[in-house]
Amino acid sequence: MSNKKPTKQLSTRKIIILFRLFFRKHPAIPYLFRWLFISSAIGTCIGLASAGFLLTLDYVTHFREAHLWIIALLPVGGFIIGLLYQYFGKSVEGGNNLLIDTIHQPQATIPFRMAPFVYIGTIVTHLLGGSAGREGTALQMAGAIADQFSKPFRLSATDRKVLIIAAVAAGFGSVFGTPLAGAVFGLEFFLVGRLRYNAILPAFLAATIADLVTKLCQVQHTVYHIAVVPELSAVHLLYAIIAGIAFGLCAATFSKVINYIGGLFKTYVSYAPLRPVIGGIIVAAAVWGIQTSKYIGLGIPTIVQAFNEPLPPYDFVLKMSFTIITLAAGFKGGEVTPLFFIGATLGNALAYFIPLPLGLLTGMGFVAVFAGATNTPLACMLMGIELFGQECSIYVALACVVAYLLSGHTTIYQKQVIGEPKHSRFSNDEGKRMNELKTNQKNNISGKWL
Repeated sequence: MSNKKPTKQLSTRKIIILFRLFFRKHPAIPYLFRWLFISSAIGTCIGLASAGFLLTLDYVTHFREAHLWIIALLPVGGFIIGLLYQYFGKSVEGGNNLLIDTIHQPQATIPFRMAPFVYIGTIVTHLLGGSAGREGTALQMAGAIADQFSKPFRLSATDRKVLIIAAVAAGFGSVFGTPLAGAVFGLEFFLVGRLRYNAILPAFLAATIADLVTKLCQVQHTVYHIAVVPELSAVHLLYAIIAGIAFGLCAATFSKVINYIGGLFKTYVSYAPLRPVIGGIIVAAAVWGIQTSKYIGLGIPTIVQAFNEPLPPYDFVLKMSFTIITLAAGFKGGEVTPLFFIGATLGNALAYFIPLPLGLLTGMGFVAVFAGATNTPLACMLMGIELFGQECSIYVALACVVAYLLSGHTTIYQKQVIGEPKHSRFSNDEGKRMNELKTNQKNNISGKWL
C-alpha cells in the first residue's frame, strides 16, 4: 500500500505537468474555453433580453395599430421619457456612443440602469407612435448586461473591450436573427475601416448563442424574399453601382440631417424633457394630417410589401422625416430598422428608372443605406446574404461598398473613430472621432469668416 500511494501521487503530478506544458505550447485552447464560457454566459442573458424585448415590442405595435387614438399621447410619453433620463439617466444618455467610448477607453462600468431605461423608453416610443427602430435598444441592453460580468470575471481593460464587442454582436445578431452579420457588426461599428480580430472568436460565439436562445424563446423573425435575381453582366453591375450611389447619398443625407436637427433641438430647447414633447406634437400632428400610420413604428409591413409591388416613390422621404424628428427630439429606439425601411422603399422607387428586378433593388437598398449610415459594409453584406440568400450576394455586396464610399465621413454614431480613411482626400481624418470632424469643420468656417 505504501509503495502505491507515492506512485499515484507521482502520476498525478506528471499529468498536471503535462497539461501545463501542453497549454503553454497551445495557448489558444484555454483561450477558446475561457471565452466559450464567458460568451455563453453573456449570450444567454442577452438572448433572453432580446426575446423579451421583441415579444413586448410586437405586442405594443399590435395594440397601437388597434387603438390609433393613443398616438395623441405621444407628447406625454415623450415628456415622461425626457424626465426619466433628465433626473435618473444622465450617466446612460450617451446610448450607443457610450458603448463605443467604452470600447476605445474603458473606464467606469456601464450602469445596469441603461438596460431598463432604454427598454422602457423604446416601448413607450413604439406604443405611442414614434418612428424608431430596435437596434439601439438591443445594443444598449446587451452592453449594459455584459459589462456587469467584467468584475466577477476579473477582466482586464483589454478583455473588457472584447466583452463589449461580443455583447454588441450578440445584441445585433439576436434582435435581427442574423448572427454572422451581428458578429461582424460588433467588430466593425466602432472603428471605421478596420476590424479588431482579437475579438473575432467571442463575437461569433456570443452572437450565435444569443440568436439560438432568442429562437428557443419562439421569437419569429421577418422573412424577406427576392423573387428574381438576373444573371451577372457588365450592364447589370453598372446599374447596381448607380443604385449604390443613390443609397450612399441617401445614407449621408440621413446622418447629416438627424445630427443637425438634434443640434437644433438642443440649441433652442434647453430643458431636455421638452424636446420630445415638441417632437411628439409634430409627429402626432403629421400622422393625423396624412391619415396613415404607415410611417411610424418599425414599418415592417411596408418593407415586406416593397419586395413584391411598386410603392409611392416618396415613401422613403416621409419615413426619413418621421424618424429624424422622433429620434432627434429624444425618443428612444434605434435608427437601423427605419434605415431598412428607407433603403427598401428607395430601392423600390429606383425600380421606376433602373431596369433591375424590383425585389432585388429593394433588397440592395435595405442593407446598403444601412451600410452607408453606419460605416459597416461587411456586416451589411453578410446580412443581405443571411436574409435574402447567396444568389443576390454580388449585387448586395456591390451596393453596400459603393454606398459606404459615397456616404463619406458621415455616420449615425458620432463617436466612431476613423481607423482608415475611405479616400486619400480624407487622410487627415485618421484617428479622429466623427464628432471631432464636425467641430473642426465649424472652426475652419469660423476662421475663414474672421
